[in-house]
Amino acid sequence: MKFIPLQLNGSYRIDLESRGDERGCFTRLFCASELKEIGHAKPIVNINHSYTKQKGTVRGLHFQYPPDCEIKIVKCIRGAVWDCIVDIRKGSPTFLRWDAVELTAENNRMIYVPEGFAHGFQTLTDDVEIMYFVTAFYAPNNEDGLRFNDPKLNIDWQAKVTAVSDKDHKHQLINDRQNWKGVVLT
Repeated sequence: MKFIPLQLNGSYRIDLESRGDERGCFTRLFCASELKEIGHAKPIVNINHSYTKQKGTVRGLHFQYPPDCEIKIVKCIRGAVWDCIVDIRKGSPTFLRWDAVELTAENNRMIYVPEGFAHGFQTLTDDVEIMYFVTAFYAPNNEDGLRFNDPKLNIDWQAKVTAVSDKDHKHQLINDRQNWKGVVLT
């Protein structure tokens, strides 16, 4: 695993190394001792799978408040996505800035999303499958999200947006939040 720092402190693109021969290849997706190199020490408690039918679909930008903040390690296993993260750590020099990485089934990359970040993606092809390694259990009473088209974020989605869930459409705009916990971590 090679860890390439992204623009937002604590986030990384992970380039995976495959070993192959005439039979095919082998790739390690998770290694606790290698992740220690970037300070990762929390156990993975869930491995989730997502399937999205249509190109242009946006899922996210999701996060959980303390004490249920989560680290995510995301890999595209079919198709391609524009995987986007937003820093929502109060006091961070990159507060409310975003960064993105293209993940495809072929490029053998993952993204490391630290605690204190919102996460989402847009499908760049039809029939996309994503795997998430997650360090916190889903806590519906502590979840929230940022609106994918919030003008304060001005995210450069890579394709025409074709589908977004009702739930994701209803996230408040940052400027309209009354009690923006703002804020996941200090």
